[in-house]
Amino acid sequence: MTDSRSAERQAGPLTYRGREIPRSTTDQRLLDRRGPTDWVHTDPWRVLRIQSEFVEGFGMLSEVGRAVCVFGSARVKPGTPYYRLGETIGDKLARAGYTVITGGGPGLMEAANKGAALAGGTSIGLGIELPFEQALNEYVNMGVTFRYFFVRKTMFVKYSQAFVVLPGGFGTLDELFEAITLVQTGKVTRFPVILVGSEFWGGLVEWIRERLLAEQLISPHDTDLFQVTDDPDEVVESIRRAHAEWERAVEEEEAVAELEEALHEAENA
Repeated sequence: MTDSRSAERQAGPLTYRGREIPRSTTDQRLLDRRGPTDWVHTDPWRVLRIQSEFVEGFGMLSEVGRAVCVFGSARVKPGTPYYRLGETIGDKLARAGYTVITGGGPGLMEAANKGAALAGGTSIGLGIELPFEQALNEYVNMGVTFRYFFVRKTMFVKYSQAFVVLPGGFGTLDELFEAITLVQTGKVTRFPVILVGSEFWGGLVEWIRERLLAEQLISPHDTDLFQVTDDPDEVVESIRRAHAEWERAVEEEEAVAELEEALHEAENA
């Protein structure tokens, strides 16, 4: 019996046999402070860090109410037309009752946060740890900085009801196409994606239609998954309209469900 036990060890849900059996137990390694410290960089520990980031994000954002994500370049300077456009959109969204969520950085993210904050709205920044220094901008009044991009992206999608996309580079394009893909695949529903700046986005939209659509790489209705405008008022109105339609659809679904339940109870009475 002793020999059998020495050839196998249970470590929580894990089983080790033969030469793979660790020389110490999990508790011993935990309590022995003399051991190496590189364990904090291993994958099991990263899982806990990832979990903690989800907990922090969910905890902070779970009660923010209706929210809109605004994306755009970190490189646009204050006082430029695009920056002023970002401020105006942040202002109008806040006055319409929406929380404004951005990546928390400078440029157009700062512009949207500034517009929302100065209008008295909730201005949220979801930052990301980068190789170069980038702190949350001063107009964020609720913020968290993530280590992992995919956790941050989950927060953007889970806690917003629309994406507003201002001119930007690779990061902005990444966020734009991920949002469109989530809508296209039904992972999120009734989710407006609004590109602001027809001159800036026009070439991309034309390429989508003339290459992707023409070569049947997307479906004909996929070009309806986003809209392009230059008008901040239209941005807010489009979001309001989409949400009103969604609320009506929910009410209709609930009414149908209640009717079906009533009919089922009547049949069984």
